[in-house]
Formats: sequence, structure tokens, C-alpha cells
Amino acid sequence: MSLIAFLIIGLLAGLLARALMPGPQPMGLLATMALGCAGSFIGGMIGSFLSFGGSWLDFHPAGLIWSTLGALILLALAAVGSRRMHV
Repeated sequence: MSLIAFLIIGLLAGLLARALMPGPQPMGLLATMALGCAGSFIGGMIGSFLSFGGSWLDFHPAGLIWSTLGALILLALAAVGSRRMHV
């Protein structure tokens, strides 16, 4: 997959994750793209462990779904971490 396609999928996954996660997530467009790209790595690893085939860096048809799931996991971890810092 090319770098531009990876960044576009990362941006879409980050936007979807922010739309699905309740509460405010104060971040800009670049941070949203970074969230989606990191979520893509996490989602790709989860998807490759469950499918028992292929590399986790390969493009899968359900890549956007797994990328969004990975980004949601990261947002949930960030929310838990920020709650602990404010308590």
C-alpha cells in the first residue's frame, strides 16, 4: 500500500473513531490522522491474529473497520489515562 493511501485510510479511521467515541476529543486533523494510522497498526495486528494468514501489513478488505476499531481502542485508553490524571 502506498504511503498516501495509508494516510488517507488513517484519516478516515481516525474521523470515524472520533465520531463513534462519546465525549470531546480535542485534536486537530494531523492528530486525527496519526490516531487513525496508529489504530491501523493495532487493528491490522488484531485482524491478522484472528485470520491466521497473511502479514499484518497487507491490505485487507476490512482494513478500515479494523483501523477504526484500533483507533477506538486508543481513544478509550487515552480517556482512561486522562481521567486518572485529573483525579
